[in-house]
Amino acid sequence: MSRRAKWTLGLTILVVVFGGFIALSAAKKGSRATEVRLEPVVARDLVATVTSSGRIEAKTKVDISSDITGRITRIGVKEGDLVQKGQFLIQIDPAQYLSIVSRLEGQVASAEAGLAQARTNRDQTKRSRDRSVDIQKANPELIARETVEQAIQAYDVAEANLRSAQAGVDQARAALSEARSNLGKTRLESPIAGRVVRLAVEEGEVAVPGTFSRETGLLMTIADLSVVLAKVQVDETDVVRLQLNDSVSVSIDAFPDTSFAGRVTKISQSAQLGQTGTASGGSTDRAVDFTVEVTLDRPPEGIRPDLSATARIVTDTRKQVLSVPIIALTVREHETVPNEVTKGTGTPIGAPATALTAAQRKEKEKEGVFLVKNGMVMFHPVKVGITGEEHFEVLEGLSAGDTVVAGPYQAVRDMKDSTKVRQQRDVKATGKP
Repeated sequence: MSRRAKWTLGLTILVVVFGGFIALSAAKKGSRATEVRLEPVVARDLVATVTSSGRIEAKTKVDISSDITGRITRIGVKEGDLVQKGQFLIQIDPAQYLSIVSRLEGQVASAEAGLAQARTNRDQTKRSRDRSVDIQKANPELIARETVEQAIQAYDVAEANLRSAQAGVDQARAALSEARSNLGKTRLESPIAGRVVRLAVEEGEVAVPGTFSRETGLLMTIADLSVVLAKVQVDETDVVRLQLNDSVSVSIDAFPDTSFAGRVTKISQSAQLGQTGTASGGSTDRAVDFTVEVTLDRPPEGIRPDLSATARIVTDTRKQVLSVPIIALTVREHETVPNEVTKGTGTPIGAPATALTAAQRKEKEKEGVFLVKNGMVMFHPVKVGITGEEHFEVLEGLSAGDTVVAGPYQAVRDMKDSTKVRQQRDVKATGKP
């Protein structure tokens, strides 16, 4: 055999051996099972919840402000004090309003004196008119007609003056009543029983009416903390699931490791619109949230308004229903069985493939899980109900004892039918690590 023939034979043997090695490796790789978490379909209790955050508020809260302008001369309470209804809070300097009352009292006295004078004058002109009219009736020759007319006219003028004087008295009394009311407003008293949760002024500052700005005129805030609310913001996608009197568990940041029971007592009918932005800071959309009031059954001692709170609202419960892990549910295109007619098109399976529209693709996509049988998986559509903390309720598609792929997430996402699987070594029979 020549040297060239020997080289050719050796190269051929090398290629055959190398090819066999590659084929053997591929076969081993193809037969290798993917490690996943497996979990049986079992019955369990499920609780569907909506979680939102907000702040603690008192059900009854009153902002104290002044209706008049004046310098504060005395403050009778401190922030945090408990007050009773009618208790003294703030004194505004009354000197200016006392002088106004005194001046208007004098005007009222003067107007009343003028009224008395006008009444006397009216009575006198009435008697004169009556005498003239009587004389004229008895003997027209005894009194001139012009004299009678003058007496009647004098009475009419006196009657008008009396009405004017009476109106002047009423006006002066009204001004005096307003001045006395303003004088009374220099002393502010508590309209409710509660706690002073905010004191915004000091003695010597000037109190002004909050006509244009509520914050500008605010002097203090009193809250009745006998009934405490947690006001939380619920997203529009969740608020439709809420009902009045739904049970709630409220966590307050100031009271760690403790939750407080409550119930939903009010769901707002209008939304609060907030801005959501992109990573660059530009506004792209508006978040739509609804305010939900939760009344705490037993608020803790020392609670105060504006504490941060998180409410876990129970919207539905299920007792001993079949369930699958949330991570197990995925979406795949549903493959119809042979001889099945495609819904809405009348096209049998096996007909020439055509490009699917987005609506057709969406219609073909089904929610389901990967069911494990004999070590291999197959996508199986299911119908789910409420969502618990870790599991979906199964309404249709699975039976008790079925085994499904329950993770990891990437494995479920990339998995295809007929994939060989086996249980992860570090996972127990329950399917939980």
